[in-house]
Amino acid sequence: MRRPRRMQLAYVALLLGTAVLYLWDLSASGWANSFYSAAVQAGSQSWKALLFGSSDGANSITVDKTPAALWVMGLSVRIFGFNSWSVLVPQALEGVAAVAMLVATVRRVAGPGAGLIAGTLLALTPVAVLMFRFDNPDALLVLLLVAAAYCVTRAIEKESSVWWLPLAGVAVGFGFLAKMMQAFLVLPVFALVHLIAAHAPLRKRLVHLVGALVAVVASGGWYIALVALWPASSRPYIGGSQENNILELALGYNGLGRLTGNETGGLGNLNHDVGWGRLFGSEMGTQIAWLLPAAVIAIGAGMWITGSKPRTDPLRAGILLWGGWLAVTGVVFSYMNGIVHPYYTVALAPAVAGVVGIGSVLLWQCRNDIRARIALVGMTATTTVLGCVLLGRNADWQPWLRPTIAVVGVFASVLLLVVDRLSGRAARGVVAVALAACLAGPAAYSVATASTPHSGAIPSAGPSSGGPGAGAMGGLLGTVVVGAELTTTLSSNADDFTWAAATVGSNNAAGYQLASGVPVMAVGGFNGTDPAPTLEQFRQYVADQQIHYFVGGAMAFGRGGESSGSKEAANIAAWVAANYTARTIDGVAVYDLSVQIGS
Repeated sequence: MRRPRRMQLAYVALLLGTAVLYLWDLSASGWANSFYSAAVQAGSQSWKALLFGSSDGANSITVDKTPAALWVMGLSVRIFGFNSWSVLVPQALEGVAAVAMLVATVRRVAGPGAGLIAGTLLALTPVAVLMFRFDNPDALLVLLLVAAAYCVTRAIEKESSVWWLPLAGVAVGFGFLAKMMQAFLVLPVFALVHLIAAHAPLRKRLVHLVGALVAVVASGGWYIALVALWPASSRPYIGGSQENNILELALGYNGLGRLTGNETGGLGNLNHDVGWGRLFGSEMGTQIAWLLPAAVIAIGAGMWITGSKPRTDPLRAGILLWGGWLAVTGVVFSYMNGIVHPYYTVALAPAVAGVVGIGSVLLWQCRNDIRARIALVGMTATTTVLGCVLLGRNADWQPWLRPTIAVVGVFASVLLLVVDRLSGRAARGVVAVALAACLAGPAAYSVATASTPHSGAIPSAGPSSGGPGAGAMGGLLGTVVVGAELTTTLSSNADDFTWAAATVGSNNAAGYQLASGVPVMAVGGFNGTDPAPTLEQFRQYVADQQIHYFVGGAMAFGRGGESSGSKEAANIAAWVAANYTARTIDGVAVYDLSVQIGS
């Protein structure tokens, strides 16, 4: 069989395998992150809710992100009905598309072998498996950024490729609509790579960059302008802001505040591990760190091999693109002082996979040079050692795997030193053994991730540590488990009210809304710290018979009961408790706001 034919079959097998990994038993996670699933449900009930990303169909408040990811899931639900599959399948397909796009991008500069390696590494990164089987906006963000990288790669190939760079800008702009300022971390890298490597005079390269910047602003800014110009009285409150302002959300809570920790209404960084070791630490290490040392070696080796090549060399451009993406995003994630969660590291996965794919193939092509063989040994050995360390953090899970990886990794490392003396078939066998040693850890974690139901606001890849119910505790970051009697109570006479109920915090509201299928107001937004509604507004809603019930429950108003955000939610809860009688339904305090004390 001819080599191109084998490569085509391998590519098809990769995409099919990725699809199986990302789609298999997908509905086991139920609503996954109920915060976003409830917003998708709202979008299936109201086009305005879909447009703005409202938490409920009656449009009280939005989620604390721009809603591009919700648009994709919402349209799926509009077509196929509201269920776990219709919410999560678009995310999985975005993952398959991201793998395909990464293969296409790397293949253009380093050949089909490098593309297949990169695609495989992305598909088997544990945090990628987690996010492409979950309903957070990170899935769409990653796909759009990889698509932007593909466009940048095409733009630098020849001088006549004038439209590819603006298309990259469009992809980044829509990435902003998925997860706001995080999408912009790649912009300086893309701009620098184009300036260095594009086939055009410097003046044209600068003009092309201006055009791409205009595309970024237009593709992301149209929605900001729409929301800013829309009368506030006829749209939902902008969740995550303190002044009902989407620019405040973009530049503050989801912007500079993530770097400085000065996020009004936010909770700050709860990990307390700022520094270079964060990516290898207990929270993030098993999500993304498996191949980080190999990626660093690949960057250095790749720059050494391509150092004397012309300015426009595509291989060096590819190393700069993926290596720069990894460096900038990795430094930001390591040192940001605001809210940061382990699953954010999915944005590093394409960069790690891309640079390792290119670097490993380059080193293999130069294997007659002892320095290249030493670099290959370094990539294999460090990945093997790190894999054993990361697996050791869950030592009771598959205890045979660590010693097996150690033995195979040492064996492969020794053979790589003399691989130039081996026959072609034997050399390829050594490569297969080395790849097996390097991929066994993350692949096992990825399969475990796909086999484990995940729910709540902060999911984590890897073997189950608490079962499918983990995270279902209500309050700030979990999802309430709603009993049958309470579900029936909330649903009864719901059509007579704008909101069947109100409760503090978006996760609490999401649980009640998903169970009952009727709008539930999230008082105070995600953290319970947004001034939406104010006590005065809430009292008017009650007087106008727009809210039927208020559901009490555990809700931390910020960290340790303190927050820089609004206290309106706490005031509302206190006012309800002082003026209405609670009855316990399924263990929860429920206040009927249509019946006041003494009436």
